[in-house]
Parts: sequence; structure tokens; C-alpha cells
Amino acid sequence: MTQTLSKAITLVEFLQQPETKPPQEYIDGNIYTKPMPQGQHSTIQGELVTTINAVTKKARIAWAFPELRCTFTDKSIVPDVAVFTWEHLPVNDDGTISNQFLLPPDWIIEILSPEQSMSLVTKKIVHCLTNGTQLGWLIDPNQKIIFTYANNSHPLYFEVENEVVPVPDFAQELKLTLGDIFGWLRVKI
Repeated sequence: MTQTLSKAITLVEFLQQPETKPPQEYIDGNIYTKPMPQGQHSTIQGELVTTINAVTKKARIAWAFPELRCTFTDKSIVPDVAVFTWEHLPVNDDGTISNQFLLPPDWIIEILSPEQSMSLVTKKIVHCLTNGTQLGWLIDPNQKIIFTYANNSHPLYFEVENEVVPVPDFAQELKLTLGDIFGWLRVKI
């Protein structure tokens, strides 16, 4: 993430600005531009959203969203994948999904890009956990490692192909190994 702030603005002022591509995030009074996703990042992100939704969405347990703006407390972030349990989905009066998500995701997944700061991404995950998120994943495609973060627990890391990566309680039907996730990057000829 690169900082693009030229003068201090408030969260309210930030939210009044038009959305950008790639998206910007408001963290601790600073504006950061997320790096544009590249091939491995986009592949893992797309497969995760599809795989999570195949298990949780049809059963109305949870819904995974790619690049969804989540604004809560004093930050406005855009996780690579934000998963919300069905009871936490913001819904309009007519029963449609809301455009604004003013709460933390129940599960946050970040995929590290080569030029991203691991400490800033970790800080976003910890902020979400502090505000009610059940689990955070930090996926590093370059190192083929996944870190998991949960409340009241030290971070865990997974680097062996057959290791099953922990998921939140609401997604226990979802079984993904490190090999499954990084296997999505292999092009079959």
C-alpha cells in the first residue's frame, strides 16, 4: 500500500470522495492506495470467494465479497475478501443487500501483494479482530504461507501442503488445505 495523503482529512471527508481504482483505504487519518491485484492475487481471491460462497451462501450461513468497502470505528478498509454471516448482512428495507457495510467482516482475508507492507495489512486484520471479526487470514503467495489470526490466540502459520487451514466456526463445512489454495495457481496443460 502506498500512502497518497497530501493533507489531513477526516473519515467523513474521505467517504465523500469518489471511489477510485484501485481502491483507497482510510487508516489512522492516512489514505493508502491498495496495489492493483496481479495474476496470483486475483486467482486466489476469485477462487476463495467462489469456494466460500459454494459452502456458505446457498445455506444462508455467510456471504463472501471481493474488494468490499467496510467502514467502522475510525477506519474505512477494503479487504481482499470480506465474509459476513447472514445475520450481519446489512439489508435495505426492501430486502436487498445494502451498498454500505458499516461494520467489520466476520472473517477477513488479505492476500499480500509483492509491494504491500505486511505490517499495515496485519494492522488491518488486528483492527477487525478488535472490533468483532472472528478470524483473519493473511495469505502470502510469494512465500506459500498463510497466517491466521484469532481473538485471544497467538497467530498461527501454515506452510505444509496438506495442512487444513482453520476457518471460523460458522464455516466448519469448508475444508481447505494450503495445497488447495496454492494449487489454484497451477495452470493445467
